[in-house]
Amino acid sequence: MNEPRRRGPIVRLAVGLWDAVNFSRRLVFNLLFLLVLAIVLVAMFGGGKLAPLEPRATLVFAPEGRLVEQYSCDPFSRNLARATRSGDCREVRLRDVLRALDAARTDKRIERVALYLDDLQPSGFASLREVAAKLAAVRAAGKQVIAYGDAYGQGQYLLAAQASEIYLDPMSPGGVMLDGLASYRQYYHEALQDKLGVDMHLFKVGEYKSAAEPYILDAASPASKEADLFWMGDLWKRLLADIGKARGLDPTVLEGYANTLPEQVAAANGDLAQLAQRQKLVTALKTREEVADLLAQRGVADDNADGGFRQVALATYLQHLDGTLPQADTRPQVAVVVAEGEIAGGELPPGKVGGESTSALLREARDDDDVKAVVLRVNSPGGEVFASEQIRREVEALKAAGKPVVVSMGDVAASGGYWISMNADRIYADASTITGSIGIFGLFPTVDRTLGKLGVHTDGVATAKYAGAFDITRPLDPGVATTVQAVIEKGYRDFTGKVAKARGKPVEQIDAVAQGRVWSGAQAQQRGLVDALGGLGEAVADAAAHAKLGKPDRWQTVYVEERTVPLSQMLSELMQSRVGLGLLRGTGLGELLLATRAHEQAPLRFVQDALDKRGQARVKALAYCFCEPM
Repeated sequence: MNEPRRRGPIVRLAVGLWDAVNFSRRLVFNLLFLLVLAIVLVAMFGGGKLAPLEPRATLVFAPEGRLVEQYSCDPFSRNLARATRSGDCREVRLRDVLRALDAARTDKRIERVALYLDDLQPSGFASLREVAAKLAAVRAAGKQVIAYGDAYGQGQYLLAAQASEIYLDPMSPGGVMLDGLASYRQYYHEALQDKLGVDMHLFKVGEYKSAAEPYILDAASPASKEADLFWMGDLWKRLLADIGKARGLDPTVLEGYANTLPEQVAAANGDLAQLAQRQKLVTALKTREEVADLLAQRGVADDNADGGFRQVALATYLQHLDGTLPQADTRPQVAVVVAEGEIAGGELPPGKVGGESTSALLREARDDDDVKAVVLRVNSPGGEVFASEQIRREVEALKAAGKPVVVSMGDVAASGGYWISMNADRIYADASTITGSIGIFGLFPTVDRTLGKLGVHTDGVATAKYAGAFDITRPLDPGVATTVQAVIEKGYRDFTGKVAKARGKPVEQIDAVAQGRVWSGAQAQQRGLVDALGGLGEAVADAAAHAKLGKPDRWQTVYVEERTVPLSQMLSELMQSRVGLGLLRGTGLGELLLATRAHEQAPLRFVQDALDKRGQARVKALAYCFCEPM
């Protein structure tokens, strides 16, 4: 009888390691399943209804993350991040903020609004100005608006400036930092060409189309600097004017403060808090606890609430507002379709603009008999030309179906973002919106020198002169360069020609304000690229007027968006409960679950895309704008 063959030590080690990994995998997934099951059971049998909103409450506006038009993370991931206090998926939806502040203005249960802005991440100035206007309206209605911060960046301070009282921690590490706008980028020419041997071939039309300059230069071109300084200067002047108006300060004094900041700090012996108070940028210096005591004295003390005063958080207040909405509303609709993020082909999730997915949303609005008008809310720096054209055609189809289309530009609607906007019946932008950048470019990398450094060479045969000519492992053929440049020039003619037709202007007039140049919303209006200045509210009202829907109470606003997956929605709602949050925070599994969704962006996205599509004889024109200031 043969004895079983014994495994060698290396095989036994490998098998043992695999068994350990397999056991760990099963353990983790079983624990995650039990955790979710526990949340579901506790929420089903131990959850309570939303507590009523008591009178004399303080609405606490403490945004965590950046302002966005639509969430880029699903509800489950957002609430998981909130439960585990992760930095991922921290987003605040602009429409929710505007709706809550607008309701608080007339809600007799809300006595005041408290702003805690330390966790508000840098956002576009168009969005911030919309929020600032709502805060100013709350204050104008006779309600206190009180702001507190450990420190204020200039975007945060634009909102704080609308408050009736602004408090800053006496030991503030940053004070009030008004330091101007800047646009700096890394340039990769030396690294790519000299160090790595990657030759980046740029094809473009537009003197000011500078999006791809980092790949072919080591410093910004004079034309790029000229154009960027022009529109950024307009945004900076407007920011100072907005703050000055809210605080009763001369904008020139504020600009002087920004330009002499080192001298000002030195004169204040490095005490940034005292400097802010001396410059009348804050009302007084108080700790967070002292501000909480102030709110308790002026409002209603509540020992069970954070800070000791009766309050309602923004998210909870929105739940109260949603609970008062009618369940069935048969009024005609103005549909809002959001186009936020980079534009690319295919089906893309929220936070990106897909040529097919965004077009499908517009078609859904067109096919819905209850929808009488559409607002396309654009917050995009652009992307692929063909995908942009797919969306533009759907705008035209809506108009052909007799449904007015109004575009509302957010923080940025440039290049491809303008392409999808141009055919609207009317275009609205905030004065600080970044738009324009009407230009086309294409990048084609070749890595033959890179491979040569490694001793790798490409050779072979082809049955026609240009077969294999688009292979990036070979030097760029002059015929390929001619082909790509012709495609890019045709794309620019298409762009300017379509804008001219849509805007009712000669092509020469559009070309004069195109050339890839970026404008602020106010500058774009002066040049005929934008019809009116205003926010989303004005655009929705205009769309209703175009559709002749009558007074605002005779129609409703709806958002046409990708449907939430039912299970994801259920888990989201469960995790918003206090029980769900407590369970996740009490275990280490929340962080583990969150770690399973990683979001990475290649720093050289266009290079990576070209490498991923190696061998495809296809020219992809791009209409993109790197035009967001810091």
